[in-house]
Amino acid sequence: MPKMKTHKGAKKRVKITASGKVVAMKTGKRHLNRKKSGKEIRQKGRKFVLAKPEAERIKLLLPYE
Repeated sequence: MPKMKTHKGAKKRVKITASGKVVAMKTGKRHLNRKKSGKEIRQKGRKFVLAKPEAERIKLLLPYE
């Protein structure tokens, strides 16, 4: 049976921690930031833990991570 392929798009966007949590950056910080408050821009600069259903789906895309 052939090896499973890693989904390169998912690999670039998320990280799986040692405890198995899936972490990603918050969205909405790339452009059109002028109308956003400083607080909003700072909060979008953080990482966050994905919800369990999303995390399980991502783990299927990253079999060797």
